[in-house]
Formats: sequence, C-alpha cells, structure tokens
Amino acid sequence: MNKVTRVHEPPTSKTVVLIVAILSSFLTPFLASSVNIALPSIADHLSLNAVSLNWVATSYTLAAAAFLVPLGRLADIWGRKKIFQIGMVLNAIASILCGVAPTGEWLIVFRVLQGIGSAMIFGTSMAILTSVYPQQERGRALGFTVAAVYVGLSVGPLIGGLLTQYSWQSIFYLNGVIAVVTTIIVFLMLKGEWAGAREETFDFTGSTLFIIAMVVLVYAFSVFPNSWGFGLLALSLVTFTVFAVWEARQKFPVLQIDLFRTNKVFAFSNLAALINYSSTTGVSFLLSLYLQKIKDFKPEIAGLILIIQPVMMVICSPIAGNLSDKVEPRILSSIGMTLTTIALAMMIFLGSESSLILVFASLFILGVGFGFFSSPNSNAIMSSVERKYYGVASGAMGTMRLTGQALSMALILLLFSLFIGEVELSPAYYPAFLKTMQISFAIFTALCLIGIFASIVRGRLHQE
Repeated sequence: MNKVTRVHEPPTSKTVVLIVAILSSFLTPFLASSVNIALPSIADHLSLNAVSLNWVATSYTLAAAAFLVPLGRLADIWGRKKIFQIGMVLNAIASILCGVAPTGEWLIVFRVLQGIGSAMIFGTSMAILTSVYPQQERGRALGFTVAAVYVGLSVGPLIGGLLTQYSWQSIFYLNGVIAVVTTIIVFLMLKGEWAGAREETFDFTGSTLFIIAMVVLVYAFSVFPNSWGFGLLALSLVTFTVFAVWEARQKFPVLQIDLFRTNKVFAFSNLAALINYSSTTGVSFLLSLYLQKIKDFKPEIAGLILIIQPVMMVICSPIAGNLSDKVEPRILSSIGMTLTTIALAMMIFLGSESSLILVFASLFILGVGFGFFSSPNSNAIMSSVERKYYGVASGAMGTMRLTGQALSMALILLLFSLFIGEVELSPAYYPAFLKTMQISFAIFTALCLIGIFASIVRGRLHQE
C-alpha cells in the first residue's frame, strides 16, 4: 500500500487565504486584458505584422498552458506557497523585461517567461483556497476569486487604454509593481506551507511530453495552411497519446488520467471549461482591433466599451458561486453557456456599419453568461474530488482554462494566416479582417453549442 502523506494545515485564517487568492486571481487577467487594448500601439511601435502581433498575446497563454500541469505537480511536492512566490517574482521580472523589449521577437520571449510565472500562480492559489474552505462555503469563496478575475478583466482595458496614451510599456511596469506588492503580502501574511506529496517523485518524462505536445499543437495552427502544419498537428496528437500511455503506468504521474475516466462530473466539467474558454478568449482581442481599426476609436474609448463584459461577470459571478452551494452547478453552468452562445451568435453580424448597440448588447449578454458559467463550474471541479486530489483538480482546471485560451488565439492565428497573411493591418486589409472576425465568431458559436451538452450531461454534484 502506498504511503499517504497527511496534509499539514498551516495556521492561516481563511480570510487571509481568500485575500491572497483574490490578489493573484486579479493579476494575470488584468495583464492579459490591458495588453490586448495596447496591441495596435505595440504593432505600430515595433512594426509587427498581424501574425506576429497575435503571437504577442498567444505566446503568454501558450507558455502558461504548457507549464501549468508540471509546475502544479511540482508545487504538490515542493510546496504550493513556495512555487506561488517564485511565480510572482518571475512574473514581476518578466514584466519589467517586456517593458524594455527592443524588438517584437524579444517581447514574445519575455511574454513566454510571464506565462511560466503565471503557471506557477495558477497551479497553486486555487488548491490552497480549496484546502481551507469546507464544501458548504467553497462556492462562495470561489465566486469571489472568479469575480477578482473579472475585475482584472474590467479595469484592464480601461487602465490599459489610459496608459497606452502615455506608453504601452507602462502597462508592463504596473503589472510588475502589482506582482511585487502581492509577493510581499504573501511573505508577511500567508503562514505555513501546503505540500501533500512531499515523499513522491516528480515525473520529468511525463512533464516533458506534456510541454512538447502543447507547444507543437499551438504552433501547428500558426503555420497552417502550409502542409507541414498538418505534420506538426499529427506529431502533437501522437505525443499526447504517448503522454497518456506513460502516465497510466506511473506510480506518481504528473496528471491523474484516471480522474477523467472514472469521475463523470470532473471530466465533463473540465470539458465544458475547455470549450467555454476556447470560444470566448479571442473575443476581446478581435473586438479591440475592431473598435480601434474599423470604428476608429481611441484606446481609452475602446477600453471603456470592452469593460461591459467583465463588469457583468463581476456582478454575476459571486451570485452564481453562492447559488452553486445549493443548486446543481450543471444547471447554472448550462444556463451560462446558453447565454454565451447567444452573445457569440450576435457578434457574427458585426460589420463596418454596425451600430454600437449590437456591441453593447453582445458584451452584456456574454458577461452574464460567462459569470453564471465559471463559478459553478469551478465549484463542480474542485468539489468532485477527494481532498488529496485538490492540487490535481486545480491544475486540471487551470490547464483547461489556459489550453482553451491558447486554442482560441491559435484559431484566430490560423484564420489571420489564411485570410490576411503576414502584413500590417492597414485599411486595405480591413475587409479581410472583418471576414476573419465573422468566421471566428461563427466557429466560437458552434463550439459553445457543443459545450451546452457537455455541461448538461456531467451528472449531479450535490447528493441528497
């Protein structure tokens, strides 16, 4: 029989853990949303074409998705607080480097470092929070952390737009300051350590296979429609298969594959999350370009418009999270996914002459839908596993989110390559951009329709 390490409960209050989780949940979406609004300015300053500009956003998400599972597992062995602090420090350093990047290529490299630091944060904060909150209070706590994500998304475009008027580099500097402040608070207030697998070994081979498979998968999309893109896609699928076979044979795997086979709520909740993030992440990127290029709004005005979606998320997320402690999460999440599908379908009709009312209405419905999906779905994932698997569940949930984000941006990257090419987004290419945007929203809508069914069939979480 395997020796089980008892999890040590540190003498830290639930309130302190919640504060740290809220701060960390705010940081990374704030960075992503503020950078999105600055992308046109970054492109002008560094002379980036449409494909390279997409990589500024995609490289961060790809690195975070590729490293989240291995680093989350490493946190279970070495200590989650320790990995969390390292991630914050790395995020701060990478942010400063992004601000001084001399070329687009260096900016992409530093964005990769930011992504790795964020993976350390993603893979630890939610597991720590779940460890200290009992199930009957967990949905409420998760609702606040998810709301913090949306606060970051809300103020990101607004602050990003204002800072871009001064310099886009200041966005990265501000993120670095926030990371430093959060690190100090963690050092002073978060006592103890969480490490439920100190006596287990780290699966270097499995981790390497997972990272390679993720990187090759997203890069394959970036080189389509070239023939060797299909070869890279096949290589990625083969690598994922080898990874799954390897993990099934390991005593201490980096990812518990069995949870996906034997736990219906866990498996379908993660699938629903993957589909939801794959369908929604690219919205702010596309609308940021649409509002500034097609509608000719200044960055700060575009930021004010985009803030509609995350504001509704902030309002709805705690409500939905609290309800999910009493009502089946699959019901709330399915309602949220349905509203998200309706909003994406409305965006298909955006064109050069479209009224802003259509943009406002779409973002409003999308915000409500996402708010009612995310908190209950997170509660379902974290509450569907035993305590010893909290780290695994947190890592899996974060992986679905980041993989979905990476795939969403990769899809846009593919469509940009097909319909626009490696050129600067000048007025001559605006019709091609509009076509690309409409096709993207049509694909996102179809994905969300599938996600509704994945959300419904997950099964019950609360037992009578």
